[in-house]
Amino acid sequence: MFYLDPSYMMYALPGLLLAIWAQAAVRGTFSHYARVPTSTGVTGAQVAEIFMRVTGLRVGSNPIPGMLTDFYNPSNKTLNLSQSSVQNSVASVAVVAHEFGHALQDAQNYMPLRLRGAIVPAVTLGSWVGPVLFFIGLYFQNYNLALAGAIAFAATTVFAIVTLPVELDASNRAMRLLASNGVLAGEELTGARKVLNAAAFTYVAAVAQSLFQLLYFVSLLAGRRRN
Repeated sequence: MFYLDPSYMMYALPGLLLAIWAQAAVRGTFSHYARVPTSTGVTGAQVAEIFMRVTGLRVGSNPIPGMLTDFYNPSNKTLNLSQSSVQNSVASVAVVAHEFGHALQDAQNYMPLRLRGAIVPAVTLGSWVGPVLFFIGLYFQNYNLALAGAIAFAATTVFAIVTLPVELDASNRAMRLLASNGVLAGEELTGARKVLNAAAFTYVAAVAQSLFQLLYFVSLLAGRRRN
């Protein structure tokens, strides 16, 4: 199995270290700016209401437990806001503005968002079926089965790659809304951008992890092919 293969670490370690660093960066940046109040006194949850008013886009809003667990659900058009969203802080405002950016993408039929949603079933299946098929194929020396497993897993890599522009676009939409509506200004906008950039890097790390995993599969297939 791959966890007994020393060469696996050559592929797994870079992505793993990048993911650890990205998670530490986003938590550290969020923690810092969660202690910086906004000059306007608004909370993240209030920003959602402001943006709905100025854009005319109405979506639902649900409270959910946890911190940094905020997400927009396109299936029922709702912003799901974590406990941190009720804070008056640059960090909470930035995160909620980002999720509202996803709501705008959905309302405007932003193609990468549609593509990401379309491949979710393949990703859900391929993320666990792919590796199983791959290693069963290797064990029984069935090249075609192993190849099918690698192709199934590749859906997760495609998903990670498509997710990156979706997240970057949502952050850019958030920053424009925050600046144009006077919610944040000056150093507050700089802080919000730092929070969103740190969050975006977690998606870069996800691409790297999935890509390195896929490359490992390809390297094993190439070795078996030569043999």
